[in-house]
Amino acid sequence: MQYLILVARRASLVHMTIAVCPGSYDPVTAGHLDVIERCARFFDEVHVVVAVNAAKTPMFSESVRVNIIRTALDADGYQQVRVASTDGLITDYCKRVGATVIVKGLRQNGDYEAELGMALVNRKLAGVETLFLPADPVLEHISSSIVKDVARHGGDVTGMVPDGVIPLLSEALRSE
Repeated sequence: MQYLILVARRASLVHMTIAVCPGSYDPVTAGHLDVIERCARFFDEVHVVVAVNAAKTPMFSESVRVNIIRTALDADGYQQVRVASTDGLITDYCKRVGATVIVKGLRQNGDYEAELGMALVNRKLAGVETLFLPADPVLEHISSSIVKDVARHGGDVTGMVPDGVIPLLSEALRSE
């Protein structure tokens, strides 16, 4: 009997777990990267998915956002992380790649209330669970909106975003 239990445990250890970290990432911030990097320690494969929302007008195009994230993560050598985009439901993306969990970072500003409803809907639609990772306290004040606002008013966003984002922000703001 013990042998059967041991075999079952081994089988569960070799099962690949795929997680999805969705977001608008407009632009990706140091806080986003922290959550992605921490997530990569727990899962065999992590898909960072730029969610395209037709109701929003992003500063950066879908392809630019994907490339910024790829560049930032390639510099740190995260081979198990894939970067993609979708304009459909995140649950459809999860089904397509075999993901069983969605990972969302939470700051102290009410993110939980906003994210909980989506988590419950995602579980109902696709049986996908949501894992909430608290933000690093050093980074919890950083959001894409704050980064854009600070940059728009001439403030220094060094350390809030990957270095490659700063010139792209300047360029985008010149054309506004």
